[in-house]
This record gives sequence, C-alpha cells and structure tokens, in this order.
Amino acid sequence: MSVGVAILGSTGSIGCSALQVLARQRERFRVAALTAHSNAELLERQAAEWRPTYVGLVNSGKRGTGNGRGPECLVEAATRPDVQIVLNGIVGAAGLEATLAALEAGKRVALANKETLVMAGELVTRAAQRGGGEIVPVDSEHSAVLQCITGRRPTELARLILTASGGPFRTWSPERVADATVDEALRHPTWKMGKKITVDSATLVNKALEVIEAHFLFGLPYAAVEVVVHPQSVVHAFVEFVDGSVLAQVGFPTMELPILYALTHPDRVPDAGARRFDPVAAGTLTFEPVQAGLYPAYRLGRAAAAAGGTAPTAFNAANEVAVELFLEGRIRFGRIAETVARVLEGHRPTNAGSLDAVLAADAEARRLAREAACS
Repeated sequence: MSVGVAILGSTGSIGCSALQVLARQRERFRVAALTAHSNAELLERQAAEWRPTYVGLVNSGKRGTGNGRGPECLVEAATRPDVQIVLNGIVGAAGLEATLAALEAGKRVALANKETLVMAGELVTRAAQRGGGEIVPVDSEHSAVLQCITGRRPTELARLILTASGGPFRTWSPERVADATVDEALRHPTWKMGKKITVDSATLVNKALEVIEAHFLFGLPYAAVEVVVHPQSVVHAFVEFVDGSVLAQVGFPTMELPILYALTHPDRVPDAGARRFDPVAAGTLTFEPVQAGLYPAYRLGRAAAAAGGTAPTAFNAANEVAVELFLEGRIRFGRIAETVARVLEGHRPTNAGSLDAVLAADAEARRLAREAACS
C-alpha cells in the first residue's frame, strides 16, 4: 500500500520540488493532502492533477478550491488518518502548530520549516516523544548530517560543520551590502528558493537558524556546530566523529534529493530523475571562514542561541518582520540586522517550555521589530 503524504505549502519552492519527486515515486507514495497560503490558482491545478482527499487554503479571503479554509487547515491536513508523512514546507513561524499536531498524532514530519525548531525546539522534541512522531530534516545541510550518521551511535558524534554559499554579497564590502536592493538580494548564486529564505541566505540568518536546528536535531552543544562558507554549494555538511574521522555528503544543489531521503529514511529508493554527481563537473571546491563584519545577523543568531529560552524565538520573529519590510521596500538591507539587534537588546529571555510562552515572545518581538525598523 502506498504511503499518504500531506504537503503543507505545496505552492512554494519546497512544495513544488516535493511534487516533482512524488511524480517519479507514484508507486510508493500518494498525495493525501495539499495546503497553500494564498496561491489559489496553482493549488487548484495541483489538486486537479493529484486528487488529494484534502485541500486547504490558509488565506481564506482568496478564491480557491478545497475543503479547508484559514490557518486551521494546516493542522487539519497534518493530522488526517490517511496521512503518514507530513512534509512541512511552510516558511516562518506559521508552521509551528501543524508540526506539533502532526508529531502528537504520531506522524513522520519531513521538516523543511526550520523556524519550528528555532522557536520551540523543546516543545517540538517533547511532542515527538509524547505522540510517537518522528522528525526527519529536509534542509540539505541537516539531511547531509543525517545521511552521514545513520547507523551510528550518538556518542560517536563530535562536531558538525554546516556549509553556507555566502549568498550574493560574499565579495561585497559591508558598506555596499548595507544598501543592497531587493533585486540584488534575491540573486542567489547557487540555489533557487523562495524570497524570504533567499534574503536569509544573503544575511546568513539561515545559517544561524540551522545551527539552532542542528542543536535540537542531533543533540550537540552549540560550540560543536560550526559554519564555513562554501560558494559552490556542493558539500552540504561535514561530520566529525570522536576518533577524528570526517565524513561529508556531496551533491549538486537540489532539494529533490533531501526531500526524497526524508520520505524514505533510513532506506534509499531508486530515483531516475535525480542528477548524478560528477566530481570533474563540480570543479574546484573552496571553503572560507564566515566574515563577521559582512554577516552581523549571523552573529546575533548565535548569541540568541547561547542565551537560550525565548531568545531564539525573538530572533526569528524579529528577522521575519525585518525581511518582510525589506521586501516591501520599506527599509534598506542594512536595517535587517539593526532591527534584530534592537529587538534582542530589549528582549528578556524566559523559559520556552510552553506554547503560550513561545507565542507571547514571538508576538512581543514582532511588535518591537516593527517599532525598531520604522523608528
């Protein structure tokens, strides 16, 4: 019998990539549920092709199809009895409650929504323990780590090195970066992604989020999770073991491979559509340290991680607001990190052990970010 998959955020870049993977794996998987934020037209086309039993549109003010409306459709899709795997491709904090609900319901969550673990890592891991659910990462870096450590004991793991492309401004001066335009920020050199995560790659916020995510996924202290800049985006992560041995996972930039692995882990299945790796075509691979002056938001994210409690929640919320304002043309690029810094300066971390505490910290940080960005 085929496995039922719910795709949350099916019209985004992750969701569309997932459907491309599933199109090649129809004998193994069926699409049981689809949700989108507001792209009703594309959602209708996807529903017509895949004929899921549930279709939901978050922004119910938009024309659309399906049997779910409003934010609650995410939880409804994630907890359906005909769904075994939930691929959470939602961008931002909106993905949190669906992840919690899916894990409580005993589902595998193929997690591309890194903000979920950043906001509420303790809550998410507890939900998985209570409900018997499972978190399998979709981010290429965390998928790479998982592929390297599957079958190994946790005590054998010593250090992770996540790679970052460096984004479009890697060779720019900090002064020039501060005034970068939206178009310039969205010209990612190696990956094709949604607007928010592309801006996060330009600020390196995405790597700060991934460091926090790795801490919760793999149980390592933050000091044991490092980041290097790797412009070619071919090596996705290095894993060092206690004896000094290092393994790496490599491949040309594509989200289809980590999506498929998240669906089939720990097994592997043939995929005729995947691009095969060619080391000659990959060419020279280079690695550089993260330049602190070029990526101030990355430093802020690591500081929030070290502070703990609700500090990562505040960091994530402030960044989401600042990126939204930047994409709307209301603040310059340099104000993103400045806004996050001002929010963290005013935030007093509290225990992040309850959903109410997390949501309260998120809301307060968003309010402070709007005030800081526009003042």
